[in-house]
Amino acid sequence: MADELKYEWGDGVYTLLSWFKQDRVKNARVLVAGAGALGNEVVKNLALFGVGHITVVDFDRIEVSNLTRSVLFREQDAFEHAFKSEVVAQRAREINPQIQVEAIVGDLFSDVGFGIYRRADVVIGCLDSRLARYQLNRLCMRAGKIWVDGSIENLTGVVRVYAPGVSCYECGLSREEFNHIMLRTGCADVVRTQTSAGRVATTPVSASVIGAIQVQEAMKIIHQNEEQPAPFKTLAGKMLRYEGMSCSVNTYNFSSWKQTCPAHERWDSVRECPKLSASLTLPQALDVLKQELGVEAVEINMRNNKFVDVIISDRPEKEFRVMVPESRLDEVIKGDREMRQLSYRTLFHKHFFENLDADFPYPDLTLRQLGIPPLDVLQVTTSKGQFFVELTGDL
Repeated sequence: MADELKYEWGDGVYTLLSWFKQDRVKNARVLVAGAGALGNEVVKNLALFGVGHITVVDFDRIEVSNLTRSVLFREQDAFEHAFKSEVVAQRAREINPQIQVEAIVGDLFSDVGFGIYRRADVVIGCLDSRLARYQLNRLCMRAGKIWVDGSIENLTGVVRVYAPGVSCYECGLSREEFNHIMLRTGCADVVRTQTSAGRVATTPVSASVIGAIQVQEAMKIIHQNEEQPAPFKTLAGKMLRYEGMSCSVNTYNFSSWKQTCPAHERWDSVRECPKLSASLTLPQALDVLKQELGVEAVEINMRNNKFVDVIISDRPEKEFRVMVPESRLDEVIKGDREMRQLSYRTLFHKHFFENLDADFPYPDLTLRQLGIPPLDVLQVTTSKGQFFVELTGDL
């Protein structure tokens, strides 16, 4: 029986395809943002193709309503209110035991280390909000990575491929859409709890069609070779629209790239530092950085996720000690009865730390507690200039 189980996934099947490179697929790394209906289809197809390394990110839990269009979820998962990303990862490993699938329960902007984006061959977005797409686009552009966006509603679905230098999600936003995103992210000194987005009616067929096209595009990107022309074209700079009502598929030019767009910032020349880890306290991390960069003082910029120690309500004027990264603040407010009730009728003002240095008043906190995820890249300012240093010790 043991001998019967010794086989190479896809051997004699995918190897018959003229363009398929088994080693490339086996060594590929794909980041999937979102584990709902689209995420289920995408991860299922990646597992069937034998993509060797998949990371699935989602902070949400499974509900009974998800069962109608999510192929990897089961009734028991909904009863247990299990995390979507963890269940998707588990089921993908059951489909193909030869691949590695990692689940991250959290936000892709503040809980996914930038090192994961750097190492991905392609990123696939299975998201349901403009804000999430806006954030994912910024991180992919910062890492110089192509990302495949999918969206579904009713019998309709859309796939877009955003590639640095060709197309950018933020560049294509209307003024109204951009203002809506800015309203959701909020000002630096004001906090209101976010209202959850309403459900959108979708079908399992729409998810199947769009998820399949997203993975097909991802496979093309994985197989791209600068040395020889590929036998296929990607949707980079284009939009594919599937209309189930009329059973029609159309492709449109959909390229927007503005030279002044702030989303095009690139973090090049990242220094990998095996001595750095998110488990270190801030003083420990600062000491390692000073040794690594050969300087006497360093400052870590928390641009992605400021640390908030105190918030103050307007009416009544009251101080609340929270001690959390900004990304967790909404969760903390909702979890405290007094703050939750106040949030509906007043504003909260934050006292936060955007830069961390030797004067930070809470030295016992680890980088992770401060809001820096494992394998992240730190933006560090020194007397010698600015550096990008990776927490490679988390690899």
